[in-house]
Amino acid sequence: MIAAHLLTKDYGDKRAVDGLTFEVQPGIVTGFLGPNGSGKSTTMRLVLGLDRPTAGEVTVNGKPYAEHDAPLREVGALLEARSVHTGRSARNHLRALAQTHGIARARVQELIDLVGLHDVAGKRAGKFSLGMGQRLGIATALLGDPATVMLDEPVNGLDPEGIQWIRALLRGLAAEGRTVFVSSHLMSEMSMTADHLIVIGRGRLIADTSVRAFVAAASKDLVRVRTPDASALLEAIARLDGSVRVEPDGTFEVAGVGAEEIGRAAAAQGIVLFELTPHEASLEEAFMEITRGELEYSHEEVVA
Repeated sequence: MIAAHLLTKDYGDKRAVDGLTFEVQPGIVTGFLGPNGSGKSTTMRLVLGLDRPTAGEVTVNGKPYAEHDAPLREVGALLEARSVHTGRSARNHLRALAQTHGIARARVQELIDLVGLHDVAGKRAGKFSLGMGQRLGIATALLGDPATVMLDEPVNGLDPEGIQWIRALLRGLAAEGRTVFVSSHLMSEMSMTADHLIVIGRGRLIADTSVRAFVAAASKDLVRVRTPDASALLEAIARLDGSVRVEPDGTFEVAGVGAEEIGRAAAAQGIVLFELTPHEASLEEAFMEITRGELEYSHEEVVA
């Protein structure tokens, strides 16, 4: 488990992280979201003890990272996939790290096979593509069979097959009872992978909730309706004090009336409905709506 309490980090007169308090629980995949400049990378560095907090604290599995006797066995992290000795092969990179924690060579080979680097394990890591570098970084994170896994943008450079693989891997790790904390800008991928979200903006906590609740909070009270009996339906919705916007394809977007009310009114009037769909925002729409005022630099500011 990762637990932050009033975690704060200043760089000179700039506050990058501002009083964050949250917990990342085991057994689920927790997504870490925020606009560019929101403080996500700084927060992850604070978790790993790479930066020292100005105030507050953060612990992993009950201790600050630096106090663990064998940190690779507690926390596996991927913050920068290219942080490897470019002259070493993938296999020797993992072996060197394994020796620092008394990890058997068999574990190195197991991970090389797991991440799909068997055919290139003897090649220099400096020659790897972005996708192969990501796979090596993930192998490094899992080397100590840690209880907590923290990955920053793990799908960068992966092809569609690789993205499906990392999605299954993360959910599998969570199913084993591990703590899985993942930062990503790919909302479509996060919506299929994460169970819970921690969202920050300008270094402050915006949301700490399930994906379902986060999306529901941003979903508008709209219903999409298709019918061949347009005039009759318009009259029925007017009697319910609803408002209608007709889309170019002839469907209705109804506001102020729920789907059940529309369905009952249509049935009572014998109106045929081809579609009756309550609107639900995508995770991307919800993220843009909820973080709208938290951008460090807006498009308009950059253009100006």
